[in-house]
Amino acid sequence: MSVNVRQLITTSAGFEAEFQRVLHWSAETDDAIEERVASILADVKKRGDTAVLEYTQRFDGVAAERVASLEIGREELNAALQAVTPAQRHALEAAAQRVRSYHERQLDACGRSWSYQDEDGTLLGQKVTPLDRVGIYVPGGKAAYPSSVLMNALPAKVAGVGEIIMVVPTPKGERNAMVLAAAAIAGVDRVFTIGGAQAVAALAYGTATVPAVDKITGPGNAYVASAKRRVFGKVGIDMIAGPSEILVLADGTTPPDWVAMDLFSQAEHDEMAQSILLCPDAAYIAAVKEAIDRLLPSMPRAAVIRASLDGRGALIHTRSMQEACEISNRIAPEHLEVSSRDPQRWEPLLRHAGAIFLGAFTSESLGDYCAGPNHVLPTAGTARFSSPLGVYDFQKRSSLIEVSEAGAQKLGPIAAELAYGEGLQAHARAAEMRMEKAR
Repeated sequence: MSVNVRQLITTSAGFEAEFQRVLHWSAETDDAIEERVASILADVKKRGDTAVLEYTQRFDGVAAERVASLEIGREELNAALQAVTPAQRHALEAAAQRVRSYHERQLDACGRSWSYQDEDGTLLGQKVTPLDRVGIYVPGGKAAYPSSVLMNALPAKVAGVGEIIMVVPTPKGERNAMVLAAAAIAGVDRVFTIGGAQAVAALAYGTATVPAVDKITGPGNAYVASAKRRVFGKVGIDMIAGPSEILVLADGTTPPDWVAMDLFSQAEHDEMAQSILLCPDAAYIAAVKEAIDRLLPSMPRAAVIRASLDGRGALIHTRSMQEACEISNRIAPEHLEVSSRDPQRWEPLLRHAGAIFLGAFTSESLGDYCAGPNHVLPTAGTARFSSPLGVYDFQKRSSLIEVSEAGAQKLGPIAAELAYGEGLQAHARAAEMRMEKAR
């Protein structure tokens, strides 16, 4: 059965309206979820461990007398590392090495303290320090995500975070060995088998067993996203993640089957994921559509892929690759593949994307797992103002100011004048007193 994915042409009169319908997605959760999450957060804040235990039994089917029994010790993490297959362990360790190496370079580029002295001896600079403790949320409902462990924990480690607390739901008590092995490799300090809004609340407020953290990172379902939104301010958060997205800019030189599979790679996440192709070659778009129809029946998650492509996918015929780049900037996708013979030609035109994958051999899946850059990326157009998760998310910056006596004479009159203009006399006098002492 043919996939009913939208096929649009930018030259058609109704393109803009149809294009907006393709992009439409509301980040707002429904009132029932908001009300339920607010209740869970308030309950955990009030009753701590007792509430966490009750919600864990209700939502995950895991009964326990103490939250401490839901913590996975170092011995079990190491045992999981020994239990995975040699091929799985090699994949985890190779991916971890690449992710760690990338974020170490990121640390060198933007994560160091710096200072300088101006001509009067005043020292100015910035002190960069890591967060004391962070919480990472690893989804564990429909699937297990060891890659998310690496992508959240390793930049925190590289940044120098003092303690990493991981929470992961284990429905019906099923613990995934690769997730635990990834935690062992990444150096996660403590792991609790709790999830949902109650896990976010425990991390944000702290309980008798789960320590309060300074920041929470990692994706989750609508309840997790709502909880993170509500606890922001008490703790930091990375972002509010929406459905996964891929946008492929193709010039018609990549095998159509490759592009079809790349579109599938995001569509298989869930029914709300979005996969879009932009291409100036109508015949190539037809070839990709044929590949979609031919390859889909062989996919284990065919029903999810079909629902995603039918509901939010699009194959868009553009006037040119230049126009495709312009439309891409309007979309600001999470994953952007430039699947062309000369990707370096188009990369300078692309301003907004979570991650840019250059060339036919650079599948988005390589970035998801092992290329090195982080796969926690801004979605729903937020790449216009937001960045991938990185070392900088696990650090904070303090300004350094040490004014010399000579500097106080230079800066004092400026500060006093501005302070008097704002009606803040104490500010002005504080600056003037340093000038009087020097005189």
